[in-house]
Amino acid sequence: MTNAQLSVHFFLQMLVILATCRGVGWLGKKFLNQPQVVGEMIAGVLLGPTLFGLLAPEWQKALFPKESISVLYVCAQVGVGLYMFIVGLGFRKDHFKANAGAAAAVSISGMAAPFVVAIMITPWLMTIPGLFSDKATQFNATLFMGAAIAITAFPMLARIIHERGLTNSKLGTLSLSAGAIDDAGAWCVLAIVLASFGAGASLAITTIVGGVIFASVVLLLGPRLFAPLGRIVEREGKITPNVLGITLMAFMLSAFVADGIGLHAVFGGFLLGTVMPRGKFVEELKKQIEPFAVVILLPTFFTFSGLNTSLTMINNVELVLIALAVLAGSIIAKGGACYAAARLCGQDNRTALGIGALMNSRGLMELIIINIGLQKGVIGTGLFSMLVLMAIVTTLMASPLFEYVYGKKARETGELDALDPSAANA
Repeated sequence: MTNAQLSVHFFLQMLVILATCRGVGWLGKKFLNQPQVVGEMIAGVLLGPTLFGLLAPEWQKALFPKESISVLYVCAQVGVGLYMFIVGLGFRKDHFKANAGAAAAVSISGMAAPFVVAIMITPWLMTIPGLFSDKATQFNATLFMGAAIAITAFPMLARIIHERGLTNSKLGTLSLSAGAIDDAGAWCVLAIVLASFGAGASLAITTIVGGVIFASVVLLLGPRLFAPLGRIVEREGKITPNVLGITLMAFMLSAFVADGIGLHAVFGGFLLGTVMPRGKFVEELKKQIEPFAVVILLPTFFTFSGLNTSLTMINNVELVLIALAVLAGSIIAKGGACYAAARLCGQDNRTALGIGALMNSRGLMELIIINIGLQKGVIGTGLFSMLVLMAIVTTLMASPLFEYVYGKKARETGELDALDPSAANA
């Protein structure tokens, strides 16, 4: 395709993506009380081979030709990275410091229990033809399953926390902190798996060591480096074009480094956001970039992942039963471990249940990991589809379950504000 043809396709794709995401999000909110973000995730899957490609394969291929997917991929990375930068801007470091031990405990428990489940079920799964590739050993298959079960939907979690009015709450900060640690660990485990499949030990070393160095540099030097930007905004009373340009250049550099060392742009964006100046700077910066990032760019992330997802692979009774076993084990291991850790760290029963409900959401971070596993030949299409189902179910249940165990009562007692319809429909 020529550049002109790619441009034509891109604008049509964006029209369809935005219309589908807004429409499905509205339906999910109105009839299922689901946040907009969950509707966007489902919309992305529906635009792929699961529904659109099944009902009208020629139209689907015409709308999303292979040559155009790279363009969508870049938009998706910019969108999700920029969104996580915005989330980082609202991150309460005082809450994190007060809950650092609890966040680490919740995260470690939320990873350890899924790996125990993976150790238990992987030998059984490897006896089923087609679930893992022939070149997968029990060791790397177990590591992959552990990472897939343990991962938390970091961008999804952040958006649910925002839409449920938890951004400035201790529960929201604790969950987001634990989710960040959780996903960083899962990506490191994935790097080890890929290294064992021929990518080389240098990949795992680069990801783990590089991630520690990168995070240390940003967290230690970032506040001093960017403090002058905050003073300029306080003096001018607004974000000047130069300040906005410098900020976005810093974001691009942070996302580049995070991607380059084998993590993901979301971590680069989030880390940078946590060290930017607070006060007027954050208020004005959000006004400039949040609407465009959330409404325009972020839906491309969900659609790109959905284009690689098909739920039609679970096509016999045996696979359905295995899928249900994987789903049940994943929910109990992740949610139960996070709940138990929160209780042991001094949280009350209702708060611990709320943390367990939020941390159990897998979302499209799960889809990213399993797509990598499929492309690299770690898993087969059958297990891929089962893990997609697990990702969708755990994401759908996160928000209503949270409202049931924590949110509704907290709003009645005034601990949380009433749900903001404009935020829920954003």
